[in-house]
Amino acid sequence: MLKTGRPTPLDRVLGGVERLGNRLPNPFIMFVGVFVLISLASWIAAALGATVRPPGAAEATPVRNVLSGEGLVELLGSAVDNFVEFPALGPVLTVVLGVGVAQGTGALEAAVRLAFYRVPRALVPYVVAFVACQGHVMSDASFLVIPPLAALVFRAVGRHPLAGLIGAYACTATGYAGGLLLGTLDASLAGITEKAAALLPGSSGYTTNIAMNYYFGAAAGLVLPIVGGLLISRVLEPRLPAWRPAEGDDAHVEVTPRERRALLVSGLVVAGFLALVVLAWLVPGSPLRGEDGSLVPSPLLDNLVPIIALVFFLFGYTYGRAVKLDKDERSVYTLMTASIKEMAGFITLIFIVAQTLSVLSWSGLATFLAVKLADAAQAVGLVGFPALVFLILLSSMLNLVITSGSGLWSLESTVMVPALMLLGLSPAIIQATHRIGDSITQAISPMHIFLYFILASAQKYEPELKLGTLVSRLLPFVPAFGLVWACVLAVFYFFGLPVGPGAGIHLP
Repeated sequence: MLKTGRPTPLDRVLGGVERLGNRLPNPFIMFVGVFVLISLASWIAAALGATVRPPGAAEATPVRNVLSGEGLVELLGSAVDNFVEFPALGPVLTVVLGVGVAQGTGALEAAVRLAFYRVPRALVPYVVAFVACQGHVMSDASFLVIPPLAALVFRAVGRHPLAGLIGAYACTATGYAGGLLLGTLDASLAGITEKAAALLPGSSGYTTNIAMNYYFGAAAGLVLPIVGGLLISRVLEPRLPAWRPAEGDDAHVEVTPRERRALLVSGLVVAGFLALVVLAWLVPGSPLRGEDGSLVPSPLLDNLVPIIALVFFLFGYTYGRAVKLDKDERSVYTLMTASIKEMAGFITLIFIVAQTLSVLSWSGLATFLAVKLADAAQAVGLVGFPALVFLILLSSMLNLVITSGSGLWSLESTVMVPALMLLGLSPAIIQATHRIGDSITQAISPMHIFLYFILASAQKYEPELKLGTLVSRLLPFVPAFGLVWACVLAVFYFFGLPVGPGAGIHLP
């Protein structure tokens, strides 16, 4: 945390959270510690003769000792398969290959600028909020691209650039789980959820797909921007210090004619590709349909990952050709390689996550913890929607210190998914609920590196700005977005609406 002048109470609170978070090791080491704790816990539980009987099971099964000879042989024999077959690994890397091309050629950034360009002054906050609430499709790049561009847009129409910068960051972070488009977040969470659901005996047949939260996320992606726009224009901007553009300041974000033509061509190519896919899906007897010709579920929905990757690839590659980038600048191999290099930390983390989940499952501790947690929830009446509210609160608090979306869900899902499944809730609604908590406190987390990027960017317009002041300007978005998120969840839950194609609220 940056400190200048006398610290405020908010600075002290944030400083305490930051110091606490800084004492935590990096996610890889943290999972190594979890692995060791699980191993020791299995040894103690096995020595005490602990057993567990899930609902519907004929008899209780004992907890197995990971540190036994049998456990060590199991670990060595399955380590490679645990890693390469981890559900989140392949889908995320596949989508990243396509996103890398679209981002590397500048196609995504140009599309954002086009969305902002020449918007009426009064509507600018709402357009900024709308684009920001779709930001997760660009992964972490959204925090680097959208807020600075939003500041330029606000400045270009004579509005306070800090309102654009801070408002766009707040909407991107607190609305991160929503949006009309699917991206790497959907792929990574779905894979982790499927793995966690399989920890519960008898549920190995439950499969997930990248679109399992699409209806829920799309609904939020339409509602949240309205709230975000109101907060930017009615709460954030009026409380900012006076600002006037410097003389000769003609900042703009125009899209050049060449970029406009390139976006049109690449957009038409993507639209044509998607039209062919949908047509092939709708044709009777198509192999993309499910059993008995059903549209949901179907092979198309089960295999959306490569289609999404192809959409980004076609968009980026066509744009690069149309805008006439140099051959080296639009080299598919170079852009894809660079995108995979950026995922090195994620790949490394997946290795230890996979081994941790494997021993948790093999030992039986995951089932043991899930059953005990479910029993405790039922004992205090925490079932149904209140159980989902509890998950929102848990995820939002943990997100203050663990900002890795996949890392946090990897830790939480192993207990919460099986436990809430035992209460009759589907993995799809459980995952959707976690995404709320994982979003709403992200903007103010002192562990979120992009908070400091926004601080540095904001100090270009307000040199004396402190972190505490920045967080105080972000704070109104947290409860407001949290309330709207919860209301959207309540509508889906109480009206029994599917949160995604073929993804209901309750287990059959």
